[in-house]
Amino acid sequence: MSISLRTRFAITFGALIIGLTILLGILIGHKTSYEFRNEIGNALSETAFQMADKLDQYMWSRSGEIEILAELEPLKEGTDMMAVQTLLNQLQKSFPSFSWIGFTDSQGIVRAATNGILVDQDISHRPVYQEGIKGHFIGDVHDAVLLSNLLPNPTGEPMKFVDISLPVFNTAGEYTGVLAAHLSWEWAKEIENSILKPLVNRRQVELFVISDIDDTILLGPSEMIGQSLKLDSINNARLGDNHWNIETWYDNKDYLTGFVQADGYMNYPGLGWVVLVRQPVGIAYASVKSLQNFIFLLGGALSIIFAALGWFIAGRVVEPLQEIADVANRLKVGDKVAIPQHKGIKEIEILESSLSQLIESLTKTESALGEMESLAQHDSLTGLPNRIALNYHLETAIKKAKQSGLTLTFLYVDLDGFKQVNDTLGHYVGDLVLQEVAKRLKMNIRDDEMVIRLGGDEFLMVLYTSLKHPIENATVVSDRIIKDLNEPLNLDGNNVKIGCSIGGAVWPINHTEITEIIVLADEALYVSKRNGKNRVTFSDVKKSI
Repeated sequence: MSISLRTRFAITFGALIIGLTILLGILIGHKTSYEFRNEIGNALSETAFQMADKLDQYMWSRSGEIEILAELEPLKEGTDMMAVQTLLNQLQKSFPSFSWIGFTDSQGIVRAATNGILVDQDISHRPVYQEGIKGHFIGDVHDAVLLSNLLPNPTGEPMKFVDISLPVFNTAGEYTGVLAAHLSWEWAKEIENSILKPLVNRRQVELFVISDIDDTILLGPSEMIGQSLKLDSINNARLGDNHWNIETWYDNKDYLTGFVQADGYMNYPGLGWVVLVRQPVGIAYASVKSLQNFIFLLGGALSIIFAALGWFIAGRVVEPLQEIADVANRLKVGDKVAIPQHKGIKEIEILESSLSQLIESLTKTESALGEMESLAQHDSLTGLPNRIALNYHLETAIKKAKQSGLTLTFLYVDLDGFKQVNDTLGHYVGDLVLQEVAKRLKMNIRDDEMVIRLGGDEFLMVLYTSLKHPIENATVVSDRIIKDLNEPLNLDGNNVKIGCSIGGAVWPINHTEITEIIVLADEALYVSKRNGKNRVTFSDVKKSI
């Protein structure tokens, strides 16, 4: 059966447009879906890591405060209980998360305690005393029925605590008693809120802390607290993996789940808590599905329109349209060519214009996807690059450093006094501070160098420095940064004063692995913090030969 030229032309033209649209749609959709899935999963994994890190840092800080308290003279002597009582109350006032702090004699009788609670009572049979005799003890989350009845509880919810205790010895090295503390678990909820608050645009994101003892949920949705949870994510986290997967939970729903095990901080070994951050798959991938549907719907609609248009003008435009079809075939294989122009036939001119608009529309769609990828690599508050962008930058930076005989110096910058700004002036002013800090940091680097925001009030700078004098080069920049950030900031009518502490490490002098260099810079930062802040400290670690 013969087919008319008009019909043959319309079918061919429509098929060409449909094929081109499907090809571009599949390629763009597949690439975008893959990147979106990884980006969302990595974001949840990073959130889990941040939560675990903050939990460990908080426990390390409180544990260290108890250690320092045990070394003070009134506790070591153990004779002036009024002085001991004053010290305990002062620590609780400074850190209200300490629900109760007590000092016992060698027999386990409480001799001094915050607000006088449990004074003269025998706690020798309780784990916090029995374990404290053996050495520095940190216990997992648990209930405390006796203290729950004695302490104020405005929420009415069951109170949970973490135990910290250690033996106290006098100057002669003789055992005199135990310094014990119950740390309220409420502080973990505060950390959870600080982690999830920036994720307001990620709907239905939930965070869980899982006990290492019996896999029970220590922190999470209230209705799930205390339940035992068995998931592959938990097992993977305990194998040392910090990643994400798609897993079916007990409600038979699939969740994108980021996971990590808290492995301690500094000299605090950690309690083995596993942190999970989940989001329903349907919610997490909604934007991916929407983008894919848009691409195919747009392509389908445009294909139908142009196939119909080809049918009506086929009788008059066989030759010009053949040229257009040839160009379309070249576009399909990736050639960059323009649609040919034919004057004198209005229908042909319309078709040529429409095809040009189609190519422009598809090109803009691809450009928009590129812009979205750029947004994913930048911090939304300060506009600085983020951790993802750092990975891309380092490839170029390392190559340039090797070719030019340079080193890369990493400066880990942490603001001093920023928490007080948030606490006294609010998070809005805090955000303005971070934006101004970002501007001042960028003013101190060259065009080919980089400053990124790691999160919170922490920044990382990557500088090109000389092979012979990298620390001297970086010190000049660091001193300039410290001076700039000590200048008062007038923000929204508020005169704000902050400072910064800096830790530095040099690649490849301190280490050849970039991840280790960043860790060394972070450790050097904490040396600056301990030595009085507002200064720079460089790592003294040398790579193995």
